[in-house]
Amino acid sequence: MKRIYFLIFALGACAAAASAQPRPVGPAAQLPSSPHTLSTAPAPTSFEAKYEGGMFGFSKKEEGMLKFDDENQRLVFIGKDNIEKFHIPYDAVVVVYPQSKSVTSTTGNVVKNLPLPGAMLGGLIKEKRSYLIVHFEDPDIEAARGIVNFKLGTKELLDSVIQSLAGKADLAQRGDAFYRPKKG
Repeated sequence: MKRIYFLIFALGACAAAASAQPRPVGPAAQLPSSPHTLSTAPAPTSFEAKYEGGMFGFSKKEEGMLKFDDENQRLVFIGKDNIEKFHIPYDAVVVVYPQSKSVTSTTGNVVKNLPLPGAMLGGLIKEKRSYLIVHFEDPDIEAARGIVNFKLGTKELLDSVIQSLAGKADLAQRGDAFYRPKKG
């Protein structure tokens, strides 16, 4: 019994030691870089994306394409019907960052629900989903900020899109996010 209590105590101590350490707040250049490094490959001018929500007036999720419209200085979402749904001007972008979610895949859900021994292990079949998160100031509405989400195919595409959008919008880097610094 003492061994069990000792084991629980040891695991708790290890978990406490591995928790996040506070970092000093300072300029973005002084912050330690994150383990998430962005690729230097340029993003394609247009690519498939699934709109997940966030734009005022567009509540339905929709598959389509995102396009860098450099001539007009904006990021454009084009629906499956090849009609422009909405756009975000580069100078309206405030923050852009990646987000990844690990979810049980469709196959994992099917296997998990089979009435077979060991089928519960189907919940361990996971897949990573990559999301582009863009905070922006909507010039058409007096809303302080909009937050729009797009699901992209791969992490590599996500990294290159974030880096390209940050460059076009002239954003500063903090970890794996990019932001527009306040004007002094």
